[in-house]
Amino acid sequence: MTLQHILGIAGVLALIIGVGLYSGRKVSGTKDFTTGGGKVGSLLVCGSIMGALVGSQATIGTAQLAFHYGLSAWWFTLGSGIGCLLLALFYTKPLRESGCITELSIIAKEYGGRAGELGSALCSIGIFISVLAQFVACGGLISVLFPSVGILPAMVISVLLMAVYVIFGGAWGAGMGGFVKLLLLCLACFSGLIFIYIWSGGFTALFNHIESLFMTTTIGSAQSLIGLSAIAGHEDFSSRFLSLVARGPVKDIGSGISLLLGVLATQTYAQAILSGKSHDAARKGALISAVIIPPLGIAGVMIGLYMRAHYMLASEAAALTAAGLPLPDMPILDSTIQAFPAFAINHLPPVFAGVIIGTLFISVIGGGAGLTLGVATIITNDILLKIFPAKTDDNEEAKAANAAKTLRLIRTTIMAVLITAGVIGAFVPGAIINDFGFLSMGLRGAVVFVPLSLALFMPGKIAPKSILLSIILSPLAVLAANFCGLPGDPLFYGMGISCLWAVIGKVNK
Repeated sequence: MTLQHILGIAGVLALIIGVGLYSGRKVSGTKDFTTGGGKVGSLLVCGSIMGALVGSQATIGTAQLAFHYGLSAWWFTLGSGIGCLLLALFYTKPLRESGCITELSIIAKEYGGRAGELGSALCSIGIFISVLAQFVACGGLISVLFPSVGILPAMVISVLLMAVYVIFGGAWGAGMGGFVKLLLLCLACFSGLIFIYIWSGGFTALFNHIESLFMTTTIGSAQSLIGLSAIAGHEDFSSRFLSLVARGPVKDIGSGISLLLGVLATQTYAQAILSGKSHDAARKGALISAVIIPPLGIAGVMIGLYMRAHYMLASEAAALTAAGLPLPDMPILDSTIQAFPAFAINHLPPVFAGVIIGTLFISVIGGGAGLTLGVATIITNDILLKIFPAKTDDNEEAKAANAAKTLRLIRTTIMAVLITAGVIGAFVPGAIINDFGFLSMGLRGAVVFVPLSLALFMPGKIAPKSILLSIILSPLAVLAANFCGLPGDPLFYGMGISCLWAVIGKVNK
């Protein structure tokens, strides 16, 4: 790390902090905080969606997964882009016309308060897992930049930055910060893609270089030693690095579907839609997101592959040494989580690298902050305000007091969520970020997607008791499939249960 790196990072962080503080000036009440008062244009709607959706999983996590599995790492951003497209085309208008602030309020309105409350709790857990992923990514970033800084100080820094990003401006802060982050992220990813193309002599040459690395050095032998499939020839290489289903069609396509359903079933993205000043503005914001997100993922994939071509892992080096095999003459990464930040630090001009690292920080911080706003809105509106109800007086003083109380509750909940995620994040620094993302999206999709879609498009057609059972049993099926290692993507088990109870509810209505 040089002074130029630090200046680049500091400049980006100062810009985002300034945007966060400025956005706080636009908040005069709870509605401004949660949905921007419904006055946000399409670019800020896009900023809100991408600020939360394009976080650590879409950048650091994609490069991390691509290091081992090549093109199949694209599924996170590909699924996200398709989800945004469906959000724009089919869900924008019904969500905005529902008159509800949260997706779970829509479910409660149609199927009863118990379904809404239980769904709120379970959905919050699903979103929280994604928040946790952002803290894991922050730890990886800081370990590259400042190796002497412990994981606990890294978590404290992460909590403070995420709080500044969203706690002052709420939806305004998420939208403005997300839009600035979007511009910086496009600069970071696409410039990295251009550099890789030039340095490698084209993408075909890059793939050829990686294949040669596996065929002519002991890196190929190291794969089976660290628990991955062996690469003994071109067919093995192609099935691992050049296939969209390198980890198996069910797992990879299922992961994409998890993302798609998760986008439609996550409060954060619905909140962005509700913040639009019109149906058209909200729809355009989601469409812009759908167009931009998948190419960002391709950039992340290529960065991961470039690092695969020029670095080996500490685990590979240890396995080869233990087996008595020689080590290739290559620099060593402690973990795949370091692939994207190490690419910037080691291969780009210092100030520009600092800007990119600062942008990665912001993508992680913005993702965590935006998701936390969604969790806090659900917990406050669907749980806490029912435990601590507002005053029933209809005068202006009572309304003002209720609004102030709700705003305090949301901001307090934001801090509680961030602190909890930071504490837990300190104990899982080596996790695969996208595994968190896929599990999180799968849980959200299983809990919310079918009940929400039925409430919006088939009101009055399904028995409430069946939806309640769906909300209880579908996430349990996802978790059981995930932790028991059942074949196929865990989401399919949850969605199967959810659809089954919907059919039963239709028959019994």
